[in-house]
Amino acid sequence: MTAHVTSKAADQVVVRPAERADAAIILAFIQDLAAYEKVPEAVVNTVPMIEQCLFGDQPQAYGLICEYDGQPIGFAVYYLTYSTWLGRHGLHLEDLYVSEAFRGLGAGLAIMRYLAQMAVTKGYARFEWQVLDWNQPAIDFYDRIGGKPMNEWLTYRLAGDALEAFAQEAGGSGNTVL
Repeated sequence: MTAHVTSKAADQVVVRPAERADAAIILAFIQDLAAYEKVPEAVVNTVPMIEQCLFGDQPQAYGLICEYDGQPIGFAVYYLTYSTWLGRHGLHLEDLYVSEAFRGLGAGLAIMRYLAQMAVTKGYARFEWQVLDWNQPAIDFYDRIGGKPMNEWLTYRLAGDALEAFAQEAGGSGNTVL
């Protein structure tokens, strides 16, 4: 499946599933995104890690590449979720990034439309994502396409030392996960 966008660049913007050979460009886009989000030092991902997680035997996440005139200009990574209330899968967009020089061509719109079409075609109940509260251009874009903020939900995270400490705490059910 590929998606084309109807805009001034309609004939040149294409979204396609990422392939193992795209792992290095995906990492470069991840690094560019981290720099845009002002945390370039946060990226510890590597090409082999991307190859394993997105293209290994049992991938749990998937990638897209957006091209303009045959050149990679952006990417997205997504994974499936599950709604216990609805009894159906959903799609969660983890990251979307378009190189600064190519913004305004409709690449972000093409990626979002590709994912929305996938969700509808596969019968998924939801298409969700997060956006940093300071990223006004992205917020404006998501508002324009009909996205709605979920203000009643807070995102919580266990990571790093806190995750390790909690996982190692004694007590609880005594069940071993692995």
